[in-house]
Amino acid sequence: MKRILVVIALSSVMFACNNKEKEEAALKQQQAEKQLAIKAVKDSLRLDSFKKAEVAKVEQEKEAKRQAELAAARRAGANSSRSYASSGGSSSGAYGGTQPTAKKKGWSDAAKGAVIGGAAGAVGGALIDKKKGRGAIIGGLVGAGGGYLIGRGEDRKSGRVQPKN
Repeated sequence: MKRILVVIALSSVMFACNNKEKEEAALKQQQAEKQLAIKAVKDSLRLDSFKKAEVAKVEQEKEAKRQAELAAARRAGANSSRSYASSGGSSSGAYGGTQPTAKKKGWSDAAKGAVIGGAAGAVGGALIDKKKGRGAIIGGLVGAGGGYLIGRGEDRKSGRVQPKN
């Protein structure tokens, strides 16, 4: 009788352990599925926001292009009406030639970069070198050169300077 009770007790312990493991495995699987579902939702939201940003960018470019065309048409209309009124019937100024683009006023990014880089290089050179004057001069020259190159690149990106062909 004791053997039967021992066998029953051991088998019940084994079954109890197996059930918990199965439950824990099922619970872990459910958690993993939930995490995958959450990740999929987050990814779809990111993709949706990128699509919205692309659509907004395209619409903004179209609007800017339309505004530029309207401004060009207004300028062309204003120039032709002025030339007719001022020339007394001759149309020498209204046709032919291209309109020069307006030059930007103020400092270019290359000039700003050279000044800022020169100042920073001079301060850095004076701090690093034991002979303050020599370090400031060398640092200023190197900083101004580097700042100019970086600013020139920004000018090319903005359209202020035409890139080399």
